[in-house]
Amino acid sequence: MPLTNPDAMDFLLTRRSRPAKTLAGPVPTREALIPLLTAAARSPDHGKLEPWRFIVLERPALQRLAGLVGDCGARLGKSPEDIEKARGTYETAGLVVAVVASPKVSEKIPAIEQTYSAGAVCLALLNAALASGWGASWLTGWPVHDREFCAAGLQLENQESIAGMIHIGTETAPPPDRPRPDIDAITTWVAA
Repeated sequence: MPLTNPDAMDFLLTRRSRPAKTLAGPVPTREALIPLLTAAARSPDHGKLEPWRFIVLERPALQRLAGLVGDCGARLGKSPEDIEKARGTYETAGLVVAVVASPKVSEKIPAIEQTYSAGAVCLALLNAALASGWGASWLTGWPVHDREFCAAGLQLENQESIAGMIHIGTETAPPPDRPRPDIDAITTWVAA
């Protein structure tokens, strides 16, 4: 019989992301953030390539990114409403960890597996923040899918992309629940 961890399983069965707009200060200090980043870095990483990295965005950096959203949105033909919504995501955030998918050249590990690893890092960071008592949310948004925004605002290399923007702060309102998947509808059992 396997050794169980009922507290961890209960956490996983009941976890809920917190909407980024409901997060406020205080945010984790650098000292408090290190264990969360360390937990996230323990994600599956076939080949030990570390095909991801972190950019911790504090208030001044988030304000700078908010300023870049307008030009980016205009260049992409976004509506004024879309631009304001995206700008607000940065303007109101207290702390965001950008998880950068940074694939490495490898004959053995396909690029898609490296991308999956970066996604696993996002979920692990989100769960580590929630398990530590912080509110957290995994977002992206159209600006981080734009090469020029990522190069100018985050200094990403050409082969890099954003896997997730993990907003972390103090929860100000209980998160709403949402319908969950019907496990029977999405599961196929194969016995032979």
